[in-house]
Amino acid sequence: MPGTNLTREEAQERARLLTVDSYEIELDISGAQGGGTFRSVTTVRFQVAEAGDTFADLVAPTVHEVTLNGESLDPAAVFADSRIALRGLAQGPQELRVVADCAYTNTGEGLHRFVDPVDDQAYLYTQFEVPDARRVFTTFEQPDLKATFQFTVRAPEGWTVISNSPTPEPVDNSWHFAPTPRISTYITALIAGPYHSVHSSWEGEGRSVPLGIYCRPSLAEYLDADAIFEVTRQGFDWFQEKFDYPYPFEKYDQLFVPEFNAGAMENAGAVTIRDQYVFRSKVTDAAYEGRAETILHELAHMWFGDLVTMEWWNDLWLNESFATYTSIACQAHAPGSRWPHAWTSFANQMKTWAYRQDQLPSTHPIMATIRDLDDVLVNFDGITYAKGASVLKQLVAYVGMDEFFQGVRAYFKRHEWGNTRLSDLLGALEETSGRDLKAWSKAWLETAGINVLRPELSCAEDGTLTALAIHQEAPALPAGATGRPTLRPHRLGVGFYDLVDGKLVRTDSVELDVEGELTQVPLPRERKRPDVLLLNDGDYTYTKVRLDPESLANVTRHLGDFADPLPRALCWASAWDMTRDAELSARSYLDLVLSGIGKESDIGVVQSLQRQVKLALDLYAAPAWRETGLTRWAEAALEQLRAAAPGSDHQLAWARAFAAVARTDEQLDLLAALLDGSETIEGLVVDTELRWAFLERLAATGRAGDAQIGAELERDATSAGERHAAAARAARPTPEAKAEAWRAVVESDTLPNAVQEAVISGFVQTDQRTLLAPYTERYFAAVKDVWEQRSHEMAQQVAIGLYPALQVSQETLDATDAWLASAEPGAALRRLVTESRAGVERALRAQAADEAAGAAG
Repeated sequence: MPGTNLTREEAQERARLLTVDSYEIELDISGAQGGGTFRSVTTVRFQVAEAGDTFADLVAPTVHEVTLNGESLDPAAVFADSRIALRGLAQGPQELRVVADCAYTNTGEGLHRFVDPVDDQAYLYTQFEVPDARRVFTTFEQPDLKATFQFTVRAPEGWTVISNSPTPEPVDNSWHFAPTPRISTYITALIAGPYHSVHSSWEGEGRSVPLGIYCRPSLAEYLDADAIFEVTRQGFDWFQEKFDYPYPFEKYDQLFVPEFNAGAMENAGAVTIRDQYVFRSKVTDAAYEGRAETILHELAHMWFGDLVTMEWWNDLWLNESFATYTSIACQAHAPGSRWPHAWTSFANQMKTWAYRQDQLPSTHPIMATIRDLDDVLVNFDGITYAKGASVLKQLVAYVGMDEFFQGVRAYFKRHEWGNTRLSDLLGALEETSGRDLKAWSKAWLETAGINVLRPELSCAEDGTLTALAIHQEAPALPAGATGRPTLRPHRLGVGFYDLVDGKLVRTDSVELDVEGELTQVPLPRERKRPDVLLLNDGDYTYTKVRLDPESLANVTRHLGDFADPLPRALCWASAWDMTRDAELSARSYLDLVLSGIGKESDIGVVQSLQRQVKLALDLYAAPAWRETGLTRWAEAALEQLRAAAPGSDHQLAWARAFAAVARTDEQLDLLAALLDGSETIEGLVVDTELRWAFLERLAATGRAGDAQIGAELERDATSAGERHAAAARAARPTPEAKAEAWRAVVESDTLPNAVQEAVISGFVQTDQRTLLAPYTERYFAAVKDVWEQRSHEMAQQVAIGLYPALQVSQETLDATDAWLASAEPGAALRRLVTESRAGVERALRAQAADEAAGAAG
């Protein structure tokens, strides 16, 4: 339908008709300090292949002038539903000029405006993916209509203005940028304000690329620019070698910006990154690893996504999966990397996300059907990022890493500055690998769901292993999902692990292709059955793995004793998957974690286990036993906190885990004492972020109120402090606090995106189910109107964040079903609510399994 949505058919027709040459964009943001609107003047030159009608895109409160080929058109006649109608176009060159007033936003979409409470200065940045360049200038808003972009920006005196091209010297507070290469609208960018900056360069292959890092002055003291430059240079070195194509742009700026909805955005030569990655307080190495992956992910996009761009959003998965795969491969393999264990983190975090997403009713093939922009806006999910990257890792194992990158090099050279489809990449990989990838692509990219692999062992009476096979299953897809179960080809490793001096070490391994339902595994030699047989050793493929009974028993006793972190992470992930599938009870999962987490050296794995245990106890434990389990976990967390090495990452992680679950008077007294300094734990620095973690828990349990929250905000009078204070106020266990939070988020639309997110996180407290119960009905009464009246990002926060996920009952499922039947929501909202419903359904099954486990003793 017309308006802010755009169908694939409309985009195809417009691409058939048009070739876009250039944009000249003049923006006057000199009044940004006061907010409101800004003047936008766009001149776009394009070619028309044959006579016909088309349209340009613009989201603006006011359009003053529309001029087509020198002829003035009446804006009231041609501008409607965020489109400018271009009728009666003749074949040949065209010029469209539009003068409009566009609006600053506080939603993280379009041109976002933020005022820092520290210096009262405004800071601006753009976020255009998927369809929001049209909020700033007139566009043909689709990725395959590439053009050059020349920005002229008038800004307040003393400001810095950054775009895709190198920043020129301003003349009379106007910045005249050189034209970009041919790029898509969604990767153009403008960042402006009195930003602090640090500069350096990357030197390589006879070339110097200027590097810049930017943040607000109020964060400058925390900006560890040297560490960020180090990761960036490692990425330049590794990608230049692997891609064999020079960095495509003239400079590379990384801008840490406030209230950013995502992790980062791959604007060409001007990457925006959420400024929570400028760490104000101590964080664990897992946070630095995560930041490095984000930095490398966006850098990889400069080639894959920006230089060569998908034709349409159905290949969004390839864009994101490639960047994810290569960023983690760089961390794992680049010389001098701090994170050679990056694939362990990938297995433990990204794949867990993928497995969860792939078991929802909304699961879809990696190569999803994207009918329109509404489809793509809800498709930035665990399939697009995590499963896609997992399958790319499988593809690399299938064709070989050298062959993979040889194909990538050919792909970049063949399609530079153009648009492509998946078939273009697969064709290049077929050439370099000699593999026919059509069947592989059909099985992996065009079908949904997860396979399950189980070992089948035969042993002689003396324990000698006589035969080994792998049984592959294709479970039924979730109810409501489209498609059918599919057996897939897997290239994987099989690891044989034995206890040696108290450690589980790999004593043999086999690598093979698994095809069909049953695959025989060649034995490496004559040997006894291993203590643990691990399928998908090395984590090459994407699958659920189950252990044979003897291996499971040994893993239960010795999970923390694997010498290598990756098989440990794979076993932890398998245990979590079994818990989510109600094959392992929540109380048994707690037992398993408590028996092994103290031996876990990988801090990222420790923090994931802490989150998963808390989730299991909150949602998957039988309600009658839940408090017992939470008390055990709180006691264990405090014990680990006191035992951890002073000043270590483990100590900090356990301090946060303890704060999240503290519940007895004695435990809450300790939090209060740590907060006011009357009690200390050796090595634990209760810094700004940890203070807020303690205070938010005290507020949620009724031990801290407005006065303490206000005093802490006065101590931390920053935008981060404002978010924490908003969360703490919403967390208070009173009907008044909940009503106030609900009004602010649902009944008003004035909160900025980051503050709204904080209020929602504070509102939903797992210990406050009874207090929150009345909001189930209110959610269903309000969510459709919110969805239809708010921007996508703001509405999605409400639709997901306020769904009554804690009310695990048949009544919640019934209420959801009744709303789905009567409200007739659009496809995107229906998907989000259905996904949330599936979480309640899964929790009910898990609670029943945990109750049965308790009854069985």
